[in-house]
Amino acid sequence: MKVLNLRCANGHGFEGWFASDDEFMSQNGGGLIECPLCADRIISRLPSAPRLNLSGQREPAEPVAAAQLQAQWMQAVRHMLEHTDDVGERFPEEARRIHYGEIEARGIRGKANADERRALLEEGIEVMSLPMPSALKGPVQ
Repeated sequence: MKVLNLRCANGHGFEGWFASDDEFMSQNGGGLIECPLCADRIISRLPSAPRLNLSGQREPAEPVAAAQLQAQWMQAVRHMLEHTDDVGERFPEEARRIHYGEIEARGIRGKANADERRALLEEGIEVMSLPMPSALKGPVQ
């Protein structure tokens, strides 16, 4: 098993576990690897040196700022998933119904294309795009 250090085009670092270098190349070439934070599929392998612990020294800690930032982002996304209703493709319609007082206000999430988002914003309805990593699209763990 090979543990590789990877990075997406947006600069997020993460680990990937693969049976071999060929397996990594095959999955990456097929667009099967994506960033767990932003779902970007443009992934590059970072150089890494073998880790040999011959002197009993501990390995240096990962930079705290990056790890903490990633953990906070994932925590915020999970919080949003737990505290909003997924209305799927009905998002624009549901957002309008809430905005115009036709139904009770609640937090919702769903899908809207660029034109639908623009129309909602023009109507004064606040929306925000949030790339959803596919690892979080299923049940929240």
